[in-house]
Formats: sequence, structure tokens, C-alpha cells
Amino acid sequence: MKQTICNDVYWVGALEWSKDHFHGHELSIRHGTSYNSYFINDEKKVLIDVVRDSHLSDLADHISQFCKVEELDILIINHAEPDHASGLPRLLQMNPNIEIYVSRGGKISVTRHFPGAEKNLKVVKTGDEISIGKRTLRFFEAQMLHWPDTMFTYCPEEKILFSADAFGQHYAAPERFADQIDQKGLWFEAEKYFANILTLYSQQILKKIDEFLKLGWEIAVIAPAHGMCWRQNPTQIVEKYIQWATGEPQKSAVIVFDTIWGGTEKMARAIAEGLEDEGVSYRMFNAGAADLADTMTDLLSCRALVVGCPTRNNKLLPTLALYMEEISGLRFKNKIGMAFGTYGWSGEAVKRLETFMQEAGIEVVIPGYKCQFAPSQEDLAKCREMGRELGRKIKAA
Repeated sequence: MKQTICNDVYWVGALEWSKDHFHGHELSIRHGTSYNSYFINDEKKVLIDVVRDSHLSDLADHISQFCKVEELDILIINHAEPDHASGLPRLLQMNPNIEIYVSRGGKISVTRHFPGAEKNLKVVKTGDEISIGKRTLRFFEAQMLHWPDTMFTYCPEEKILFSADAFGQHYAAPERFADQIDQKGLWFEAEKYFANILTLYSQQILKKIDEFLKLGWEIAVIAPAHGMCWRQNPTQIVEKYIQWATGEPQKSAVIVFDTIWGGTEKMARAIAEGLEDEGVSYRMFNAGAADLADTMTDLLSCRALVVGCPTRNNKLLPTLALYMEEISGLRFKNKIGMAFGTYGWSGEAVKRLETFMQEAGIEVVIPGYKCQFAPSQEDLAKCREMGRELGRKIKAA
């Protein structure tokens, strides 16, 4: 069945139901994903992005509803990461003369990933456009959303923006539009995508969105490379990107801890009670059991990070070390923090947690607290007071 996006523009991509992680084992995906490819049926037959090589047969089958693969005239590669382009070598075997349009960064990434494709490449930059018959395609270089090669392709006649990975979600569904599916799941996946993949590039995202909006290109549909297309108030996702990239925090906290014999967990619960006393909402994650990517999603929009860990071998538990490496790499904006933990005889973990937070740009606003072995009632009372103090700082922000 032909899946229409707008006039003479069709989805011809593939759905991925089998994977529960993406980027190797880095990113959990709860709703599957899609490898979106789009066909424009004009005087020239245009394909926007390829798919993962494992799903190339799905792409070819969908294209065959309109033409043979060897009859395609133009391929636009908005982003050459393998989930969008690893099917290219086999596509070129079927259609060795197809013209491939890429950004300046795309020339590098395509030739490095797919040697032999360089003879087909045509490099474009922001403002360039090509005619495909009744329609034109314009290009916008969108570096670091989320690779240096990323570009957007825009069709002014249909007011559709093909936005590569930007504005997408890991979400597989037979429906094609955001307004057709569960909104809670949709927005969770959109925020999760931003939090785990794009947060580090927030300043560049704000710069590029501002640069793009100044072009004044009217948008009726945003068609990303993963997940659902946006057609009802399509720029709502752009507004969310601005909010997330700006780092506008909610007056809430995320507590992340791990525990060996339960002492650090008791401290975490006491801190949470203190936050409750101040009417501050929080989410609590045991790093040994929680999903890292889901935790980063909640962290994106909160004001405070509270981290607790026992000392083991003079260092952090490996579970917390993983979390802190991820947090320091993503560099969330506008966060305050606090650390706590138990120890047996050395007690370095709390200081290491504070160092990680400072390296991540998180302001440590309350000195860390540690107690030896099991926390006493006095220790837990101190933790509750720390929670109340942090709650007041969150509300004052």
C-alpha cells in the first residue's frame, strides 16, 4: 500500500521491530524504530535517504510501487550514518548512475563509509537548489544535528522539510504521522532522543535553528529520518528542541544511587523525604537496575541531580562510574547537584561524584555527606535536612 506523506511524496522506508538497543548497546529503544526514506514522484524520480542494509529489500519493494530502483534519478543523503545509508552499496549495484546529493561534510562521511560512491556525489551547501520537474529542492547545512554531515532538504512547493535525524524519535508504527499515535509514548521518545543523542550539541542546535528560521521557509510537514512525521502544528517539535537546548528546567530533582548493603539507599530515601517536605517532585533511579538512557531523559528537564554511591576499592561502583561518564559527556545545562554515600574505611566516592559533577558543569550547591557503614538515625536526619535544603534551592531557582 502506498503511504502518502503529501502530494506525490511517499514514505518508502522500513520498520525495525527486532532491536531493543541502538548505537550498538548504548541506547535502549522501547518502541522499535523506523528507517525513514521518502520518494518524490516528479519528472525526476527522487529518493530521500536510504535505509539500513538489512532492510534494503523493504525499501526496494516500496519503491517498486512507483518505478524500478534502476529508474531513480536522484538520491539525497541528508546524513550518512549506517542506519540511514548502509544500503547504499547495494543500491549502487542496482543503479550505478544515480546522482547523489550530499553536504560538504557528507562528501567526507559517504566516501569514508562507502568507498566507490564518490564518483556519484554532487556537493551542495545552504541555499543551493535543484529542479526535479514541477518541484524544487533546497538544501540547508545542519551540522551537528547530530553529525557534521547533516543537512536538511526542503521542497517549497509542498512545504515539506526532510530533517534527517533532527526532530525524530525511535518509534515503529504502521501509522506515519505524530497525531495518529499515543502522545505519551511519542513525546517520551522524542525527548529521549534529544537527551541521549543531541544534548551535547545544544548550543549548535540553537544556532542552527535560529539560522534556519531566519530563512522564512514555510513548513507544513516535517519528515525526519526516524519515527513519525509532524503535520499538525509541525513546528511544535522545533519549539521543544529550543526548550530542551536552552535547558529550561522544571522544579524537580533526579536521584541516582547504587547500594551494596542498603545503607546508601536509606540515605537516598531520606533525601527524597526532605524533597517531599518542600513539595519538590523527584524521580529516583537505582543505577544497578535502571535504564541509563531513560534516566538521562528525566535528567534533561530537571533542576537538580542528587547522586549517591558507596566507596569500593577507593573509587565508585562501576554502575555509578558509567552514569557519571555519560552525564559528564552530555553536559546538561542549568543543573545543580549534591552527592552522598556510605563507606567502610576510606570514603573517596562522594568527592569523586562531586568532581564528576563539576566537570559536567553541574554546580555542587550543598557539600557532600558520607557516613561509615550503616547510616544512623542522626545520619538519616542529616540527609532529610539536606533534601529540604536542596528543595528550597530548587524552588528558588
